[in-house]
Amino acid sequence: MNAFDQILNRKESGSVKWDFMQQKLGLAGTDLLPMWVSDYDFKAPQVVLDALQQRVEHGIFGYAERDDAYYQSTIDWYQNQHGTHVKREWITTVHGVLPGLAMALQMLTEKGDGIVMQSPGYGSFRKIIEFNDRVVVENPLTETNGDYQLDFDHLETCFANGAKAMIFCNPHNPTGRVWSESEMTKVAELCEQYQVWLLSDEIWGDLVVGDAQYYSALRLPQNLTKRLIVATAASKTFGLSSLRISNFMIPDESLRAQFTRRLDAHGMDVFNSLSMSAATIAYQECSDWLVDLKDYLRANIAKLELFVETELPAVKFVAPQAGYLAWLDCRALKLTDAELEQKFVSAGLVPSMGIAFGKEGSGFVRLNLGCPTGTLDEALVRIKHALS
Repeated sequence: MNAFDQILNRKESGSVKWDFMQQKLGLAGTDLLPMWVSDYDFKAPQVVLDALQQRVEHGIFGYAERDDAYYQSTIDWYQNQHGTHVKREWITTVHGVLPGLAMALQMLTEKGDGIVMQSPGYGSFRKIIEFNDRVVVENPLTETNGDYQLDFDHLETCFANGAKAMIFCNPHNPTGRVWSESEMTKVAELCEQYQVWLLSDEIWGDLVVGDAQYYSALRLPQNLTKRLIVATAASKTFGLSSLRISNFMIPDESLRAQFTRRLDAHGMDVFNSLSMSAATIAYQECSDWLVDLKDYLRANIAKLELFVETELPAVKFVAPQAGYLAWLDCRALKLTDAELEQKFVSAGLVPSMGIAFGKEGSGFVRLNLGCPTGTLDEALVRIKHALS
């Protein structure tokens, strides 16, 4: 049996996805199948589990710092996997991508400043913008038959009207779009032209499952990186989301010094030893595991693709270029978002509702395919019951 086929019981493990649907979504029911939160229902790689066990057996959890192996494993990963040269001095480390992005906004912008994000776009970006008393400036993606494009004319208008920073998701959540070198360059050129800070969240970069090429903003020419911060982590790649550690890579020395000072001001100068061990060994030894995982995810995506085509003619699904999230277009059903959600929940399935990603997500649902095929098979039965 493929290791990814193993169905594990995550209930009563403190899982947000499995144990907190009532608290987070107001949904009660022991038979609900959650496909909303974007984490895996797979075990982490065995070598990672072994490294964590060894660290636990050591038994001492004093103050810990990143060692040479941590830095070198990160540098080697980006070079070998993505052809991206990362200098050690660029790497700053934060306890999670969202906390780091929030700190960057606090550091680089003022209350009331406009912060650009794409729509549909990850809802937590909106949260950290608004909860830090900044203003969301939406740059809606254009969509034709599931093909999403950046609206550069509107983006330039946002910048010309005074937006101070942009949170850019590369690859994109929820659509799974991988932005090309030319698109990434154009975004950076506009940011430089209008003196806008570019915060590029690239946590999905390892998970390209289509033919597109992930192009990190770290590969941009030096003249376009003066206002750039790139957020990365091993968490989405290897299923380590609760082992909170991320790398914020900042090529510009002055900006990096400013960010490091902000980290020190928040007392973020000590790191979780388990998180560092897991990330280090994953980058060192799990490239083959990742190849197998992406093959498995492609099979899940293909299964859903065939199901939608044959069983749900009113629903449209375009396979993501990256990630394991399915973005289903249910607009032809002519349901309100509340009605659409109720149909899924009544059938025992909990998706992420597209409206949570902005008004451009109305009529869509997002499903997490990072699960055993057996779980997906059960989900398809429920989807058919909900929508056919």
